[in-house]
Amino acid sequence: MKIGVPKEIKPQEGRVALLPEQVENLTGDGEEVFVQKDAGLLSGISDQDYSAAGATICQTAAEIFEAAELIVKVKEILPAEFDLLQKHHILLTNIHSANDRPQLDQLLKVGLTAIAAEDTHQFGSPNCPLAGEVGAFEGVRLSLAHHGGTGRHFMSHFGAPVSKAIVLGLGHVGRGALRTLLSLGVEVVGLDINPGARKQASLDWHNAHFRADDIANLHDYLGAADMIFNCVMWPKHRNDHLIHRSDLARLKPTAVIVDISCDEGGAIETSRPTSWQDPVYVEDGIRHFCVDNIPGAVPISSSAGYASALLPHIKSIAKHGVLEACRRDLWLAQGLNCVDGILTLEEAARVQGRDFTPAAEILNK
Repeated sequence: MKIGVPKEIKPQEGRVALLPEQVENLTGDGEEVFVQKDAGLLSGISDQDYSAAGATICQTAAEIFEAAELIVKVKEILPAEFDLLQKHHILLTNIHSANDRPQLDQLLKVGLTAIAAEDTHQFGSPNCPLAGEVGAFEGVRLSLAHHGGTGRHFMSHFGAPVSKAIVLGLGHVGRGALRTLLSLGVEVVGLDINPGARKQASLDWHNAHFRADDIANLHDYLGAADMIFNCVMWPKHRNDHLIHRSDLARLKPTAVIVDISCDEGGAIETSRPTSWQDPVYVEDGIRHFCVDNIPGAVPISSSAGYASALLPHIKSIAKHGVLEACRRDLWLAQGLNCVDGILTLEEAARVQGRDFTPAAEILNK
């Protein structure tokens, strides 16, 4: 199979979908891999590294999309890439189509097969912990006085109180945030609906300034927080929130909200995606940091994790064909978004008011 790796064009996105290690594995199987010039540059990989692994270097994205059947990316298809898509393409990338109607319109119009990588990770995305770790670091930075924060230190000195944080959700992202915050010395309350997650976090951080509580008690902690980190992936069809606009009045005016999960109008009603170029905005006097590609700030690590996670899926698609690969792997099938112009993702159908055919019906034919 001919596999293409274009350079990511989302602003400040340094990740790449495959590293030379995976390219060498695939070419060793007899697959052809095409990599766009400088695709791996921000991940510390040269074109020469890819060539040595057996890849063919292409100058433009158009060449990649023309040469390859399987297109492997990190981020969603952006409008500048729409006209490059072809019906015979198999697309494997992070799509997040429920909140991106124009992208989904194009995928359905072209009639290609699209698989959302974010839904194919059996043990969670390898980039989720990194998002939590880096997002927490940004929150600490924004809590400093010259950024408009409370000015509390993250370490205890001279009897002065340390900064306080709330972490919403104790899954992969939330645990990543805890690693950064508690390692620095921040006092943290971790909130989750799952008693098992609360118990595990309490055991992991029994020697730190940490307490776990039910997320239902969130309002008890809002007033004291210097930083609030949302690590809850909110279902796209829900209209309720964990923090409503009216709750912002409960916060210190110097507090900052860091929405790492970044579902627009999701767990945080006032959240909307931002970029690394312009990461912070103010709503009702409260600063919000809502960069939607946080792992892109550490591309060397995040590319390594992402590429390793995708390789088994890519090898299966190349060996068996995309639909048979989905039949053999329920996690790959879970990521199926559309086939031949047919929407198979229930979440996108519900959010956008579209008809859909369950993936199982397509795969059982």
